[in-house]
Amino acid sequence: MPVECNKGEFVMITEIFTYIDPEPPVPANGGSLEGITVAVQPTMGVRGWPTEAGSVALERYVALEDATVVDRLRREGATIIGSTRISELGFGLVGDTSARAVSEGAVDVALAMDTMGEARIAAASAHLFGYKPSYGIVSRFGLIGLIPSMECFGMIARTPREISSVLSVMAGKDDHDFSMSDEFPDFESFDAVTVENVKLGVVREAMEFLDQDAYRAFRSSLSYLEKAGMSIREVSLDEYDLFRTIHNVIGSVEASSSAGKYDGVRYGHRAQAVKNWNEMYLKSRGEAFGLPVKAYLFQGAYFQFENYEAFDSACRIRSMLVRLMESLHETVDYLILPMKSGNVPASDMKTIDEIYGLCSHALPANVTGVPVIYMPGGLFGRETDPGFQLLAPRLGDARLLAFAAHLFDQAEGGV
Repeated sequence: MPVECNKGEFVMITEIFTYIDPEPPVPANGGSLEGITVAVQPTMGVRGWPTEAGSVALERYVALEDATVVDRLRREGATIIGSTRISELGFGLVGDTSARAVSEGAVDVALAMDTMGEARIAAASAHLFGYKPSYGIVSRFGLIGLIPSMECFGMIARTPREISSVLSVMAGKDDHDFSMSDEFPDFESFDAVTVENVKLGVVREAMEFLDQDAYRAFRSSLSYLEKAGMSIREVSLDEYDLFRTIHNVIGSVEASSSAGKYDGVRYGHRAQAVKNWNEMYLKSRGEAFGLPVKAYLFQGAYFQFENYEAFDSACRIRSMLVRLMESLHETVDYLILPMKSGNVPASDMKTIDEIYGLCSHALPANVTGVPVIYMPGGLFGRETDPGFQLLAPRLGDARLLAFAAHLFDQAEGGV
C-alpha cells in the first residue's frame, strides 16, 4: 500500500520498509561514509518522514527535525534509504525487518533500537554482526524512546568495520542530550589489534541457562578462540539472574513514564464518539497500545505508584551490578556470553515473559551500559551455531570493534 511523504508524493510500502525516501538528499562529497547506505527505524526522527514507532499511539506523526545521528551520518556522506518495520515502540522483535534489510542487500548498515538486546538478536537471526555502544556516547536526541536509561541506537552490519565507521561518526557530544558522557572512545587509535595475551572471561552462571545443544555450540566457539591464541578463563557472577528482574522493574517504570505523553491531544490516535475530554483521553489511551506494551505499562505504573520500594531497591541493585561488571573487567579483557537460549523465533515472542526470556543474555549490557558486539556463529563453527557476545568495559568501544574486526579477518582467512 502507498504512504504519503512530505513532498505530497506517494511511496510504496514494502515487506521490509514502511517508508522509502523518493528523493534522498545528495550525499556530502568526500565524507568518511560516502557510498554507505543506512536504514533507520520509525522511532528515529528524519524530518518529514512518518515516525509512528510501530504504534497506534503515534499514527500519522511526522518528524519535525532530524535526529542528531541522522544529521551526522548525512554530513559524512551516508545515504539514509528509508525506515524498516519495527515492533511497537521497539519493544521486542515482532515484525522487525532491520536485519533483513542488511541481509538482502537493501542497505549496508541498519540502525535498530537496542533496549533489551533487540539489535543483537535481530542480527543473530540473519548471521550478521549486531552492536550496542556504550551508553551515553551516541546522542538520543530525535529518538522516540521507551526506556531512556537502557536504550540506545544499535547497529547491524555484515562486518565490524562497517559498524565502527558508522559509530565513529555518530558518537560525540551533543548539547541536545544531557544524558551523554563527558568522555568518548578514540576510534583512530585502534585500527589494528592482535589476539596475543587477550583474556576472555566466561560467566559460569550464564552457562546454566543453555540446553545441551547450545552449550556444545558455545564450547565449540570457545575452542576456536583458544586455538586462535586467546586465553579463556571462567569467572563467576552470582547475581547474574538479577539482570532480568532489574531490567524488568526499572524498564517498566521508565516505559510507563515515557508513554504518558501519548494522550491523543496534540498528535497520534484520538478516540471517536466520546462524550467529553476525560472520556476521550481514557479511551484514546486504551486504544493506543497493543497488549504486550499495555501490560508493560500497567506493570510500570504498579511499581511507580503502588510499590515504589521495589523500584528503589532495583535502582540500588543496578548500581551494584554495574560495580560487579567493572570488577570482572579488571581480571579479563572481554566477557563472553551466549546470545540466546532455545530456537523459538523472535517473531513468536509476544508476551512480556517470552520477550524477557528471549533477551535474558542480552540484558547485562543494557543494564550496565557497557558496549557489546554479537559475533555470528557461522564464523567459528557450523552455520547453525548461535554465536556469542563480547562485552568490553564502558567506553571500550573502539578497542572492542577493532578486536572483533581482527577475529573476523582471521575467520575469513580460515585461520
